[in-house]
Amino acid sequence: MTVTATAEQPTPRRPHTTDHHPEPAMTTTLTPTPMATTLITTSEPRPAIDPATPVPEAPTPKVRTWNIVRSEWIKFWSVRSTAVTLFAAGIVTVAFGMIFSAVAESDAQTPGPAAFLTDPVEVALGGVSLTAMLIGVVGVLMVAGEYSTGLIRTSFAAAGRRGRVIRAKVAVLGASTAAIMAAAVTGAVWLGQAVYAGSEPTVALIDAVDVIAGTTGYLVGIALIGIALGFVLRSTAAGIGSLVGGVFIGPNLLNLLPDSITDHFMKYLPSEAGSAMMSRVADPDLLSTGAASAVFTAWVVGLLAVAGELVHRRDA
Repeated sequence: MTVTATAEQPTPRRPHTTDHHPEPAMTTTLTPTPMATTLITTSEPRPAIDPATPVPEAPTPKVRTWNIVRSEWIKFWSVRSTAVTLFAAGIVTVAFGMIFSAVAESDAQTPGPAAFLTDPVEVALGGVSLTAMLIGVVGVLMVAGEYSTGLIRTSFAAAGRRGRVIRAKVAVLGASTAAIMAAAVTGAVWLGQAVYAGSEPTVALIDAVDVIAGTTGYLVGIALIGIALGFVLRSTAAGIGSLVGGVFIGPNLLNLLPDSITDHFMKYLPSEAGSAMMSRVADPDLLSTGAASAVFTAWVVGLLAVAGELVHRRDA
């Protein structure tokens, strides 16, 4: 009996897995690597800082006087009311001078607005009193207006010393008034002589230079008195009231007093000294031109000195 053996073919084996789920896909996460920082060190070590040692402050830029004057110049001409009032004062000087000259009469018995003025130059300068009042108001407003708005504190803080602010305001208003009023007074005298209707001989412009200079100086001084009153009183209403009452109205009221009283001190008032500075004919009741100029200058300088002292003593 023959036995035949057959060999079985091996069956392929499946890969061994623990579960029947497919293997998940592999994921790759990229983590940013921080950049390396290279420190460069010097060979010399830095000195240690002592906390008790005060750190020096940066130097403050120095404010020059010219900068303060320039600032005051910009402030003055930026305010339209003050500039308009100053130019209006010049126009009033010329206009009233021409009107008074055109209707002037040499006979004092003839009625008219300038009947008692016989000198042609005095007639042409008949509107200076109103001009002086307007300019004095400009001086008061230049200072008292800054006190009312609080701008004066900024000016004092920026300048460092308060006296520099006073000097800057005096320089700006004095130069502006001198330039405009010199032209206005010259025009009033020149045009007034051209339309003069009286019988007195007219005066050449070259012969009235001293009167033009005296009148211009008087108007500049009134403007500076307005500045002084503005610093002293620090109020627009009080400053204008004191200017008008003390300089323009007060002397007329003093004329009601006996002559034995007014003859001694009336001539030393600012308004009377200014009249002597503007007069071409000597008046026995007034000072001479030189003495009147000295007295008027003393009034202006004295009031500005009082203003400066009060500004340093009081808070802004």
